[in-house]
Amino acid sequence: MLQIGSYKITTPLVLAPMAGVTDRPFRALCRAFGAGLTVAEMVTSDQSLWNTQKSRLRLPHADEPEPRMIQIAGGDPQMLAAAAKANVELGAQIIDINMGCPAKKVCKKAAGSALLRDEKLVAEILAAVVAAVDVPVTLKIRTGWSANHKNAVTIAKLAEQEGIQALTIHGRTREDRFNGQAEYDTLAEVCQIISIPVIANGDIDSPQKAKEVLDKTGASAVMIGRAAQGKPWIFRQIKGWLENQQLVAEPEPIEIHSIISQHLAGLYLTYGDFMGTRVARKHFGWYLQQANMNEWRKRFNQLETTEQQLALLDHIFLQEASNAHGLN
Repeated sequence: MLQIGSYKITTPLVLAPMAGVTDRPFRALCRAFGAGLTVAEMVTSDQSLWNTQKSRLRLPHADEPEPRMIQIAGGDPQMLAAAAKANVELGAQIIDINMGCPAKKVCKKAAGSALLRDEKLVAEILAAVVAAVDVPVTLKIRTGWSANHKNAVTIAKLAEQEGIQALTIHGRTREDRFNGQAEYDTLAEVCQIISIPVIANGDIDSPQKAKEVLDKTGASAVMIGRAAQGKPWIFRQIKGWLENQQLVAEPEPIEIHSIISQHLAGLYLTYGDFMGTRVARKHFGWYLQQANMNEWRKRFNQLETTEQQLALLDHIFLQEASNAHGLN
């Protein structure tokens, strides 16, 4: 079990916050498949940038299932504190501070994993945000800035001292970005020296890998990111393996058809028809990739209306059924 403040999350599976991916429809889908906690998309701490359609869609939290967790990013302690407070007023129940994003556009603003180079600033940010809100504050980091500058242990101790309630660690440095393989020795070391929960992240893409990482590190939970794209049912599969060593099969084509239909409907409802069809393209592409059906992607991406997209979805799966060709 993962406990963050007063919130007890019985299923130790967390959906990672991924900008442009983990929006409301996707979070709902992953929760339905067994994610114990889903983190909303990262938002900037600069409130002057919140007056965009993208931010307006990301910021309201009040009508989602509890606990509602939002991630904020920035490099100024007072701006982050103000952003945390504003998000709580909008319904957030857990505030997560991003010090793990390796993206250049985030790091060049001295935010995300760039902050790991300045431990004094890290402490100032954590203290300011924790003092600003009455809800649990959590932190996401990487193992360090580079292979020669791994300071996750130091940051973890700082986090615990400053009142952080849980720590997520991605098993790569900022320099690694998403290249190579994640390492978990650093995570295991951190789990040994702090008493707050640690959530392990990085390359967890199967039920067996999830259990292996939990066993190796002693972490309280695992966070799933890219492996859930086009495959939200991975949470059902991991949950089955963790709870009773049961291998849950890939869904049948008829269920995949239903999942995608539900997902597209949620996207159209959230974004409207014009933006909804465009956001749907990347998600549909990930589903096709999982199903080894990439040949349909170009055609789907050329469609301009919701009706056309849904009609092609039905056509693809009717054709698959008539060909008796499985998707697993």
